[in-house]
Amino acid sequence: QVQLQESGPGLVKPSQTLSLTCTVSGGSITSNYYYWAWIRQPPGKGLEWIGHIYHAGNTDISPSLKSRTSISRETSKNQFTLQLSSVTPEDTAVYYCAGGAWMERSYKYLEGWGQGTLVTVSS
Repeated sequence: QVQLQESGPGLVKPSQTLSLTCTVSGGSITSNYYYWAWIRQPPGKGLEWIGHIYHAGNTDISPSLKSRTSISRETSKNQFTLQLSSVTPEDTAVYYCAGGAWMERSYKYLEGWGQGTLVTVSS
């Protein structure tokens, strides 16, 4: 059974880059799931799909975040990462990683959710 765990700093200053790592265990990042996704939930708001990376390495990023978001893989470490640049307080959210069990981009196909990590953007 695949399990995922997010890690990274809990506090980021405005204008800096938010960087998170998702570590995959119980499976291979190149052999399990169609894609690996980053999701976030701002305080008092619903889930927001940030983007995802396919096992081949190509990515799809939300149009609203595309200009400042990068998702990459580190296959030797069985990890994938999120980098969100030029952050503002509205980027404060709980950030999750998960795997896509089907080709479609849909929350209902996400599995192996990490516990989530709160990232606060504040000066």
